[in-house]
Amino acid sequence: MKYDIVIVGGGAAGSVLASRLAEDSNTSVLLLEAGPDYPDPASLPDEVKFGHTRYAEAQDSQHNWALRGTITEEQGEIHVAQGKVIGGGSSINGQAMQRGLPEDFENWAEMGNTEWSYTKVLPFFRKSEHDLDIRDDFHGTDGPMPVRRRQSGPTPDIQRAFREACLQEGFNVTEDTNGPNPAGVGVAPSNNLDGMRMSAAMTYLGPMRHRLNLTVRGGVLVRKILIENNKAVGVEAESGGDVFNIEADRVVLSAGAIKSPHLLMLSGIGPEDQLKEFGIPIIKAAPGVGQNLFNHLSSHVAFKVKDGVTLSGDVDAVHYSLHYSSEGTGIVNDMVLRTNPVVDEREEKVPGLRTKYVTDGISPDQVGRISCTLGLPDGSGQVRLASTDPSVQPSFNYQYLQNANDAKRVRDGVRMATRFLETDAYKDVLDHRINPTDDILADDDALDLWIRQNVGTARHVSGTCKMGPDSDPMAVVDQYCRVKGIQSLWVVDASVMPRVPRSGGAHATVLMIGERAVDWIAAG
Repeated sequence: MKYDIVIVGGGAAGSVLASRLAEDSNTSVLLLEAGPDYPDPASLPDEVKFGHTRYAEAQDSQHNWALRGTITEEQGEIHVAQGKVIGGGSSINGQAMQRGLPEDFENWAEMGNTEWSYTKVLPFFRKSEHDLDIRDDFHGTDGPMPVRRRQSGPTPDIQRAFREACLQEGFNVTEDTNGPNPAGVGVAPSNNLDGMRMSAAMTYLGPMRHRLNLTVRGGVLVRKILIENNKAVGVEAESGGDVFNIEADRVVLSAGAIKSPHLLMLSGIGPEDQLKEFGIPIIKAAPGVGQNLFNHLSSHVAFKVKDGVTLSGDVDAVHYSLHYSSEGTGIVNDMVLRTNPVVDEREEKVPGLRTKYVTDGISPDQVGRISCTLGLPDGSGQVRLASTDPSVQPSFNYQYLQNANDAKRVRDGVRMATRFLETDAYKDVLDHRINPTDDILADDDALDLWIRQNVGTARHVSGTCKMGPDSDPMAVVDQYCRVKGIQSLWVVDASVMPRVPRSGGAHATVLMIGERAVDWIAAG
């Protein structure tokens, strides 16, 4: 059967595209997802439905690709959770709904992507959301995705101390981190409602599944894009052990910033050296495919709390974040500080850090941390082919902290976090700082090494099929998300971001990207 549009990947962006494009009853839309599909909300597994666990991020979950990627030379390869289920990352994530900041989109426009200025993307943020707290010109009230700022429950002591420390250190309060003035300490927005994770599959796809022109298929691995005379004409897919071709007038990759460049390379679109190495016929030499990989990193300052101090609360407990500008760089709002327990508030199958401090005679349930996130890194990594077998994951390396400016900003952020702990705000909360130790803090080289050895990562992989003008040889798609040199082929997901949002989050921005691209794809 031939479809008007085939969308590869049922994650956040793919779910947005499928639901919006299917609003035109004259357009047949096929959405393909490698992971399982759950058309009946009643059958949705608890690890996907509810947001209080990280079970879906476990390596043995059927809802996780469980990839392996290199983080730093000191740490080597680590497990990287990526959603392998309808809804993609939005079905397994931490339910953060922090938008990219206005400066992000002005920067994208300055890079030659004028359709992505803040004034042009704001209507699509508004279109995507149903903000339950704020009603003004910057927020939507009729969109599919609910947004709220959890604060009805008791405020944990470490959250209260963090907020007060921010004020004591001269930072202001922002009532809306998704508004025009996000700098300062404010309540982190979320799309968790009464404990439920409101994924893109639930909010976007669910209400549209009755449409006869929308077909959703789970358990389908797309192997490559079919291209004839530099025009995408369909995809080669595998399901139940059978390999078959699906014809389409338009093909959209929404497989994420690891899988979308992977599929382009398997299809003959990518860096010449890699394609030649694996004997893949070159359809379009595109050196930027797989390059420009950005992700957020976080370094954590751990501290023991005094007896009786609360580290976490119920599902409605407030969580604060501080957006601030690094010193001496001229970059605005490029850093984020947050606080949380060292034992994740979302229960894990493998307790992770729970036993880390036991040998020090400290119960991990008495350990908090302030996390320093590098919101706008300068250094980037890459995705590379590892095999011509589509079932073999590509290799990828974040190459964290190899850039000197990145290392300095994180180093300064860690030291600022330790100063927070020394304020009066923590006098009734802090027992003592655990790490980094004083001798490490006093030496730049020692601190840099400690950070590289302990740095953590987010699930915000982006940039590997970046958009850009023809003057940028590394741009893979134009600002309308069309793959350069190939007709009827688009990429619409986090991979098209030229830079990762400095806000420290990506989900809300990916939803916006999906909304922004709908009309362009519909027009063909």
